Formats: sequence, structure tokens, C-alpha cells
Amino acid sequence: MKHLYRSDSNKVLAGVIGGLGEYFEVDPVVLRLAFVFLLLATAVVPGVIAYLAAVFIVPRRPAAAP
Repeated sequence: MKHLYRSDSNKVLAGVIGGLGEYFEVDPVVLRLAFVFLLLATAVVPGVIAYLAAVFIVPRRPAAAP
């Protein structure tokens, strides 16, 4: 079963979009471009609020057990 986690390796700010890219097996650059377009189309504030909410909602990937 797949789980959505923030990415530790593919991140620019908090790893939310990198984690979405890993989850959906899509290049995160495409998702980042779509997010920037969404920011510009919605006057920035709703997108920033959604990203900040995702930072607190989407967990970090747990450390691998030794």
C-alpha cells in the first residue's frame, strides 16, 4: 500500500510537491510548474495557504528500521 510522505531527497521548500511526485510517479518539476500556474491564477494567497496546510498535514517519511 502506498503512503504519501514529504520527500527528503527531492525538495525545494518542505518536500510536499516532491512527495506528491513520488506518490503519483510524476516528475516533480511538472507538479511545481502546475503549482506556480495555480498560484498565479488564484492571486497567490489560496495556494500559499494550501501549501502551508500540506506541510502540517503530510507527514515526513519515517526513518528506516535498522
